[in-house]
Amino acid sequence: MPEWLKAIIFGVVEGITEWLPISSTGHMILLDEFLKLDVSMQFWEMFLVVIQLGAVLAVVLLYFGRLNPFLWQQGRLGLRKDTVTLWKKIVISCIPAGLVGVFLDETIEDMFYHWQTVAVMLILVGLWFLWVERKRAGNVGPGAPKKVDRLEGLTYRAAFVIGLFQLLAAVFPGTSRSGATILGALLLGISRTVAAEYTFFLAVPVMLGASALKLVKFGFHYSSQELSILILGMGAAFAVSVLAIRFLMGYIKKHDFKVFGWYRIVLGAAVLVYFL
Repeated sequence: MPEWLKAIIFGVVEGITEWLPISSTGHMILLDEFLKLDVSMQFWEMFLVVIQLGAVLAVVLLYFGRLNPFLWQQGRLGLRKDTVTLWKKIVISCIPAGLVGVFLDETIEDMFYHWQTVAVMLILVGLWFLWVERKRAGNVGPGAPKKVDRLEGLTYRAAFVIGLFQLLAAVFPGTSRSGATILGALLLGISRTVAAEYTFFLAVPVMLGASALKLVKFGFHYSSQELSILILGMGAAFAVSVLAIRFLMGYIKKHDFKVFGWYRIVLGAAVLVYFL
């Protein structure tokens, strides 16, 4: 199979799995077991992270109006207070994973980036999704906790707690960054729609920061083949991400996350059976 086609396949997988709570890194690691790119290990480690830039550009495109804090009014440049507040919460959520990424990035990769961790975390987080959704289904009636159904209702404390959940994904591949943050939000009584949207927004600084770190470590000297692989992978991830985000937001308006929990459990079990 030509390398350009492999790059597109990796981009498609990234675009689908980055936003669905099923672990993009886990799927990429597993896909690498069957579809090897003919590149150096250093380039592969960089590619695995930087391809996410294509995915995050889809969020910027779809939610630019919500994420842009600047306002041009009556010939003057101003700031949207609600958007600035949102960005403050996003920064707070990113602090835990950001610190770990800066200081323990290579250590974490050496210790946990293999199929065993991916399989175990796919199953554990899948079970967690089933438990959380069952727990939420029982929290009805007058004594049930108040649900946060608007992004403005997200507190700074909740933002920090969601950041702690995001930390799990930064350490253990197979957890899913979107899955961990959505789980944290659901446990705090945040609606599925708000949880998903906030997860999308968190991805912007997280992926930009992680990609910048990898690019600096790898350097900016690419062969023509490496450059084409990176561009094709990012392009495919961008196009598919637009569709995946729209699908997820439409799906969770009528359904819960149980199907993703079951998918994770089945996939994790299949991985264990295959490799063992």
